[in-house]
Amino acid sequence: MSEQGPRGWKDGETSLATIRSALRAFNDARDWGQFHSPRNLAMAVSVEAGELLELYLWSADDGPQPAVEARNARVAEEAADVLLTLLNLCERAGIDLAAAADAKLARNAERYPVERARGRLEKAGELG
Repeated sequence: MSEQGPRGWKDGETSLATIRSALRAFNDARDWGQFHSPRNLAMAVSVEAGELLELYLWSADDGPQPAVEARNARVAEEAADVLLTLLNLCERAGIDLAAAADAKLARNAERYPVERARGRLEKAGELG
């Protein structure tokens, strides 16, 4: 599903900084920053993720994903809501999301070394 938006943004070509800048301008034009406390935005991330998850509700593991074909178009829209809300949270909380993701991947590489974790579902403390 690679529907192009009005700005022509694409994965691999558009930076998080570009998206954050456009989102900041969007919010500023509407004076929505007054509502964007980290607490409210953290809750909103959960709400938006729940809306994404709801599209997959009652899908069988071996069936179509999501179960109802008419929901397919909404998956991208809800995923975008999750991303934009998360970026709003990072903006308000002063989080460099790319740096945080880089640090988290490095930490996960330490916790889940390939030789112990490949093909296994256990949490880090259960790998032995």
